[in-house]
Amino acid sequence: MTTTSDRVVGFGALLRRTPRRAASNAGLNRLRAGVLGANDGIVSVGATVVGVAGAAASTSTIALAGGAALLAGALSMASGEYVSVSSQRDAERVAAASGRPITDADHDLTNPWQAALASMLAFTAGALIPLLVVLAPWTTAARVPATFAAVLVALVLTGWASARFTGASHGRSVLRNVLGGSLAMAVTYGVGALVGVAL
Repeated sequence: MTTTSDRVVGFGALLRRTPRRAASNAGLNRLRAGVLGANDGIVSVGATVVGVAGAAASTSTIALAGGAALLAGALSMASGEYVSVSSQRDAERVAAASGRPITDADHDLTNPWQAALASMLAFTAGALIPLLVVLAPWTTAARVPATFAAVLVALVLTGWASARFTGASHGRSVLRNVLGGSLAMAVTYGVGALVGVAL
């Protein structure tokens, strides 16, 4: 029977293998950035549109707020990944120059441009889910519940995908995603509802 510790050791071995035998460092980097970007896009844009909808805003206002959140978030994720991974790449180069390489070959160093692009595209794909759902021709009463449900389904999928590639517990990863996203949407919806009543 495979235990959690066996999976962790297996994943560590995967990171040490050559690109011919397993996923490269660059490939794992893109995967990490992609999963993080998609999850962030789902939650942040979902919370934004649910919060604006909570204020009983018009469809055009929700579309404007959701579109702005998508664009700002995608660019922010790309910029953040580039800066973060550039720092990681610098550390890899220093380690290689001192005779203690982190990766198997210089060409396999973490690429900040790849991470930035993967994160930006994944954020956009994730963000489109709540944005398209909230703008569908629902009744006013159904708009928020439908978006909430779509976001939860998407978070289950990203949580499962993350666990699938890292060898972590599927249940824990999914639960973490769902609870975090639910809390974010509940808080923003509550704030939006209070603002709507005040106005």
